[in-house]
Amino acid sequence: MPDLNFILPHWLYWGTLLVFPFIAMFMIARQKRRGAPRRASLFIAYLFWITAGLWGLHRFYLRSLWGAVYLVLMVGVLYCNDIIRDRREDVSRTNSVYERVLHTVERMRPNPGVQLSPEASQRLQNSEAEMAKAKSALDAAAGELGFWRNISRVLAIAIAALLILDAVLLPLLTRRAQARDDAMLANAPPEIAIPDVAQAGTHEDPTLGVHTRVTDAIDWLNGKVGEYVGYWGMIAVFVYYYEVLARYVFNSPTNWVHESMFLMFGMQYMLSGAYAYREDQHVRVDVLYVKLSPRGKAIADIITSVFFFIFILTMLVTGWRFAADAVNNGEVSFTEWAVQYWVVKLTIPLGAGLLALQGLSKLIKDIVFVARGRA
Repeated sequence: MPDLNFILPHWLYWGTLLVFPFIAMFMIARQKRRGAPRRASLFIAYLFWITAGLWGLHRFYLRSLWGAVYLVLMVGVLYCNDIIRDRREDVSRTNSVYERVLHTVERMRPNPGVQLSPEASQRLQNSEAEMAKAKSALDAAAGELGFWRNISRVLAIAIAALLILDAVLLPLLTRRAQARDDAMLANAPPEIAIPDVAQAGTHEDPTLGVHTRVTDAIDWLNGKVGEYVGYWGMIAVFVYYYEVLARYVFNSPTNWVHESMFLMFGMQYMLSGAYAYREDQHVRVDVLYVKLSPRGKAIADIITSVFFFIFILTMLVTGWRFAADAVNNGEVSFTEWAVQYWVVKLTIPLGAGLLALQGLSKLIKDIVFVARGRA
């Protein structure tokens, strides 16, 4: 397999984080209008072909056993690459020995017109013999490395040929799979609806059913932000898949994958906190809280909101100073990727601001609930 030298450009990283959620939200909304897919999709088949075609997942998605051919070829590639890594070390080791002996021989060889003593001549002969042996070992290691590289190359060409063929055949294969799906659906029993049960320890907030114009506006904003950054998790699937492929198939491990993803998840953590608060998904110590009545819970939330706002306002102020310093200095990461850090640090005050808004919405709901005595 050839080496991969791709390094993610900064503009592509930030552009993907900005644009991908909009594309995903549009596609999800369109699919919801159409209903859950019950037949094979040509779009999904091509998506599998692009992202995981090396493993034949597009064939398995269409329930074609020819996907096993891809698996056999890919296992062969992985096996060859494992041997290639070992042979590379052999070549490096034998080349180091050869260079050392060659340097020794060059130093021992006399200048023109200089006669060596019998002892020096014998040492030179021994070193030249050792050099010839080291050169033979180097040639053998290089030859074996080339052999396994050729096998890996042949397997890679076979996979590429199959992928090109399947790119043409996928519409036909999808239509056949859809015909099989239609036949199965015609004889399938009716689906059993699974009730939506809230996770234990969540949805205990009695004000979840309270609505006002202000709280609904804040809830809508944080709901959209939470949905937006939630789709970043799908990006991680593709990026880490690329890293596994680059590392184990193409022998080209990266540094930027890990850095880009932990920065993305850090931003997601900051921006989704308000959404989690809206959905009552934050962890609470509920030893006493669960024993209170709904009105008692609302009163307890009003009292403890003082501590919440102290924490959030502190994070907002200090986070803003932290981010402002990074913006003013144009801070970038200390790695060779050198991605912009100031964008990441701006999510600290932004996330704190969203949490403050959601805390205000929660406080208003608690006051309304206590005043009304019900949601």
